Amino acid sequence: MMKHARPALRILATASLLLLAACKHDAGNGNEAAMPQGGTPIVPQLIPMPAVLQQNEGSYAVDASTPLHASGAEAQRVAHQFDTYLADAKRPLPKIDNDANANDGIRFAIDASASKSAEGYVLDVTKNGVQVRASSEAGLFHGAVTLWQLLTESTGKQTLLPALHIEDAPRFAWRGLMLDSARHFQSVAQIKQLLDAMALHKLDELHWHLTDDQGWRVEIKRYPLLTGIGDCRVDAGDAGLGDGGQPLPHCEFYTQDEVRDVVAYAAARHIEVVPEFDIPGHATAAITAYPELGTAPGKLQVGHDWGVYANLLNNEQSTFDFLDNVYAELIDLFPGRYIHIGGDEAVKDQWIASPRVQQRMKELGAKDETAMQALFVAHLEQFLVAHDKKLIGWDEILEGPLPSDATVMSWRGTDGGLAAANAGHDVVMSPAPTLYFDHPQFDADTAPGQPGVQTLKSVYDYEPVPDTLAADKQAHIIGVQANVWTEHKRTFAQLQDALFPRLAALAETGWSPRDRKDFADFGERLPAMLQRYDALGLLYAKDAPAKPLDATTRNSMQLDDCNAALRWHLEDDGPRDGERDVYAVNIFKPCWLWKQADLNGVANIEVRAGRIPYNFQLAHDEAQRKFEPAVSAHGELVIRAQCNGPRLASVPLPENPDSDGFVTLKAAIPTQSTATDVCAYFTGDTRPNMWVLSKLTLAK
Repeated sequence: MMKHARPALRILATASLLLLAACKHDAGNGNEAAMPQGGTPIVPQLIPMPAVLQQNEGSYAVDASTPLHASGAEAQRVAHQFDTYLADAKRPLPKIDNDANANDGIRFAIDASASKSAEGYVLDVTKNGVQVRASSEAGLFHGAVTLWQLLTESTGKQTLLPALHIEDAPRFAWRGLMLDSARHFQSVAQIKQLLDAMALHKLDELHWHLTDDQGWRVEIKRYPLLTGIGDCRVDAGDAGLGDGGQPLPHCEFYTQDEVRDVVAYAAARHIEVVPEFDIPGHATAAITAYPELGTAPGKLQVGHDWGVYANLLNNEQSTFDFLDNVYAELIDLFPGRYIHIGGDEAVKDQWIASPRVQQRMKELGAKDETAMQALFVAHLEQFLVAHDKKLIGWDEILEGPLPSDATVMSWRGTDGGLAAANAGHDVVMSPAPTLYFDHPQFDADTAPGQPGVQTLKSVYDYEPVPDTLAADKQAHIIGVQANVWTEHKRTFAQLQDALFPRLAALAETGWSPRDRKDFADFGERLPAMLQRYDALGLLYAKDAPAKPLDATTRNSMQLDDCNAALRWHLEDDGPRDGERDVYAVNIFKPCWLWKQADLNGVANIEVRAGRIPYNFQLAHDEAQRKFEPAVSAHGELVIRAQCNGPRLASVPLPENPDSDGFVTLKAAIPTQSTATDVCAYFTGDTRPNMWVLSKLTLAK
């Protein structure tokens, strides 16, 4: 396995808008107008953009001596949250009292006439003070967040606010973020930090992915082995080995008290937590804990591979009883409206091969495996409705008959969402790859993640309600959601780097009126948001000017691929903790391409290479994995001109890398007089370990 020779260096490439924002932010520590000098009011830089913002003549100064009046329990709660967020951003704190009749300073008030929307608010700044009004506590909280954003544009002891009038309410009811805690675990403190960040972006749904093939993360009292066995995984490669080379599992889950703590923390910020217990697929961890639930032959272990496993729950009555019992405990833990049942990527091979499953299908009246999955959905929908809950699932649940009240989350593009809306179902649009934040943000982003760049602009430009959807069906699009899967987000720092600032773009899509959105204007407001991230200690993807490419040496990230659309960014398998190197790898057909390499005078091509685990489960996509058979005992390094051009050189590979985890291979090539594309790859099967290229050098 590849050992760690040195820490990886993160080099984030330039995306024009974010580079502009970062330059403004770094040069002026935020918007220059944000530091009032000589009585100059700030220029409002709000994200998301309010529905109505009207600036008027005059201004009002806010500092630590400004009183904050909040009468009644709801307004008092919002006032204290507001002061807490100001303290987190290291800003002066107004003094809170409960004087309902005061006209000076800042006033938070519940006013039934303020907004027809439960999440709407009105904010007024005049020369006499600031007033935030809303018909509900949620609306007042959102208004307080807007005021917080205004006051965090300043870095001095006083903020001079311009006179203005804001009337605001969200475009969509569902403004969501999905957090995958099954693949890599986040602490309760880290989740609370994300909840605060969501609240300050006016997001209101945390979809919490708690179970999968790679781990069961929520305590279920009736089934203790779900977290006694199902939460324990031995990672692939060196990361899964302890002293002496013995397997070293890590076992992580949330107790029910911790879940209640997270749910209460979210609710105080007007965020609903929607748990996901994925069925009938993505169930390896549950089946490992209770093998009687499955259909796979032999003993399973909690997965350490990424991708799609074939393991499915069986269709016995005892399994349906298990589901009812688990969901009953989830319902007790999560008081919100929705429970997510998953339903995605259920590979039916084991059901097809099992005589017992086939017999049960006949008994249940399921004509095929798709109909069998639909019976799972129908059973759970009836159970959830009986407990006053709404079922939501990924768009695969459309493949069988779907209960009329089920809500669909459209991830395989938007077609499923449109079909669901046309059929009368509520829909949350969450299409891959646009709103999948585990993809890199820039062309040369070296963060580990899935293939394909999803830029800040591509996220911002996404429109959840296409014009092609009939007007009478558009109300069924109830919202939009970004997903951050964590197969390749091992650390909380990597998770934040994937989320921000793209979460700001998502927030504006979810909240602001469609006709108020403007990407160039968003870019003008973004530096102030980056300043807020800094004040709160949030990490975010930062640009750096592109570095000149070396004429003779390039690493894997600086090389291209014969099929760039399939380039993963994969981490090394060690060290267990701390920073790891990241390699660009096409797992379906690994190759590394130096376009128009100057081979004049080059006699040798040197490749620094090592091995990492091939930890992917591809199900029916396995047939797409290609490799050239090895000729020698352990395979060869092959150098070609162009992707499929003539072979320039071939060098046998060793059985294993050197003691430091790497090997340097020197391939003599024929004399070349012109520049040409140079392609390097390794022969032999990539399972269970695959060679990856660390560095390629053109040598004399």
